[in-house]
Amino acid sequence: MQLIGIEKSQAHILVDLIEYVPHSVVFRTLVKKITGNIIAIAIDSGEKLEEKISPFDSYIQIIEGESEIVVDNISFILETGQAILIPAHSINLIRANNPSKMIVTVIKSGYEGIII
Repeated sequence: MQLIGIEKSQAHILVDLIEYVPHSVVFRTLVKKITGNIIAIAIDSGEKLEEKISPFDSYIQIIEGESEIVVDNISFILETGQAILIPAHSINLIRANNPSKMIVTVIKSGYEGIII
């Protein structure tokens, strides 16, 4: 079952919004709007999100664990509390070095006048 949304005007403990599943990548959409999305992701150790190119900026915040974020063939090791902004149109992938949870914010506004 895919859960979408979180209760508004309620405090949340970020790491408790999503749980690990062995040998898997789990997604939970927290906010879904025309102008962007906020997604919680739990990645088991050794798993990865396949390489992709997004037409929008993506802000990734590690809330538990350690993951390798590769942006245009440059590798960054991010630990709990660290974050990175992946620019639109960059080749990127995410690989968990150990079980990791993160919040990904995709920012869709600001690109209205750009032809992709």
